[in-house]
Amino acid sequence: VMSLLWQCAIVLAVVAASAANEDFNVDCEKHSIKVTWKVSPELVEHAARLFLGHCVPSTFSVLPTGEGMATFHYNLNGCAIKKRVTGKKHIYSTSLTYRPNRKPKPAAISHHIKCVYIRPEGWIPPFLIPAYGSAEGHGGLVFHMALLNEDLTGLAKSSLFPLGSFIPIWAAVDQKDHQPLLLLLEECVAATTPELQSASLVYPIITNKGCLADGKTGNSRFLPRYHPSAILLYLQSFKFALGEEVYIHCKLVAWDPEVFDIEKKACHYIKETGEWELLDDPSQSDLCKCCDSSCKPRLKRGVDSEPQGLVQNSVLGPAVPVSTQNSQDVTIWL
Repeated sequence: VMSLLWQCAIVLAVVAASAANEDFNVDCEKHSIKVTWKVSPELVEHAARLFLGHCVPSTFSVLPTGEGMATFHYNLNGCAIKKRVTGKKHIYSTSLTYRPNRKPKPAAISHHIKCVYIRPEGWIPPFLIPAYGSAEGHGGLVFHMALLNEDLTGLAKSSLFPLGSFIPIWAAVDQKDHQPLLLLLEECVAATTPELQSASLVYPIITNKGCLADGKTGNSRFLPRYHPSAILLYLQSFKFALGEEVYIHCKLVAWDPEVFDIEKKACHYIKETGEWELLDDPSQSDLCKCCDSSCKPRLKRGVDSEPQGLVQNSVLGPAVPVSTQNSQDVTIWL
């Protein structure tokens, strides 16, 4: 019940940057991806530099021919696999690479991998399923992000959003057998590309570790939660890249629902009071005061890193913002 039940087509898009003597196969499974990659004998001793996203092979063996067989078998929500929602499709994409050198140096071999899942008719977000939030099964967390209809009861049927209207965006994490989790939107930007690039035109929506910046410049806000593991962003359609495709890029973080700090919070701006407010506990709104400056903690001596929670980058789109006079003729596809 907890899982998204997908039907229909699986599409693979493969682009090889340098594919001499390479042979690989991709299986897009229900909740995972399996890639088998036969590499040349020269690469066998460098098996640790073969990657699917940021994951190394699950298994690696040497064939009688001297060639190597790398197998990657991972959950679709792992390995930094990117997820994009567009129309009736959920698209997962990543790269199969050989990197003799560490990043940021480019890969010597790169293949683009894409799995496209078409959801069945009548699919609804998991939060509408009565068993949502119950613990069943094992495995990693599953994050979701979708566009909702006006009364927040299911997916949007209409994709038309004139300038200034509100776009309900829902994000959630399936808790499964984990302890109760709080879902936060740490950062969201609108961009003109499905993948963030240095040349991408970007508009900040949520910045500074959970501050809804667009709520101060516009009228966007968070809606009251119905469950800690889900969040609703009521985003006002803004004037950005009119006539172009726009994608919403968000960093989703699953966190302890009992612990808030300046880096783990959901803050929106209340124009009536002229102050920032913490969505989940207004009495702790002092945590939001940094939204007008910088929400970075003081460095602690002897501590290399603090727990960052469970993180997923998600992309929603594309959308095409339209001016009010054009709203009769142009639709926004999400």
